[in-house]
Amino acid sequence: MLKAFADLSTPLVADACLRTGVPLRVAPPGIRPVVPGHRVAGRALPVRHYGSVDVFLEVFGRAEPGDVLVVDNGGRTDEACVGDLAVLEAAAAGLTGLVIWGLHRDTPELVEIGVPVFSYGGCPPGPVRLDEREPQALVSARFGPHLVGGGDLVLGDEDGVLFVAAERAEEVLTAARGIRATEREQARRIRSGDTLRRQTAFEDYLARRGADPSYTFRQHLRRVGGAIEE
Repeated sequence: MLKAFADLSTPLVADACLRTGVPLRVAPPGIRPVVPGHRVAGRALPVRHYGSVDVFLEVFGRAEPGDVLVVDNGGRTDEACVGDLAVLEAAAAGLTGLVIWGLHRDTPELVEIGVPVFSYGGCPPGPVRLDEREPQALVSARFGPHLVGGGDLVLGDEDGVLFVAAERAEEVLTAARGIRATEREQARRIRSGDTLRRQTAFEDYLARRGADPSYTFRQHLRRVGGAIEE
């Protein structure tokens, strides 16, 4: 999956979700890689954190090579829930990355380990609580407004993280590649002096919108074969 995502980006995938009608499930803003430039792509391995590392050690027993650990820590900003030992153990279990709805710690060690970790940022203290565990602790993870399960794929880069149902992934990635090709050609033409307004027949769009206020630029782009919004 990381190879399939290698020449794409989360903005392209987000636009492809809109184009194909796939629900757009994006992690809350601010989730970024600990190491700039790191990317992640793979099947979600969800887990909910309650204050103890035991839940991670348990879910690692279910891991398959290439999985991405998706950690639900409720978006908390008062504690870190993942540190260097958890990341090393994740790598030993075959995981290719971790995506945390919350904070991490041991930043220098995580940089040295090199496994992609995405979170809101670093925080010195770990948890001092121990909450009651839910039955779905190893089945699904909340991530902002979204529920992520083992049937989802995780895609992340410096723009953020999003989740796509596995059965729609190939459709979405194919659409993303098409959008990328169109946008690259548009960019090439802009650099050569052919403005985006000319490429998209923008004056024609304004005239059509004047005659029909319901006519949208998105409809127009699809008619002329352009890509910028989706």
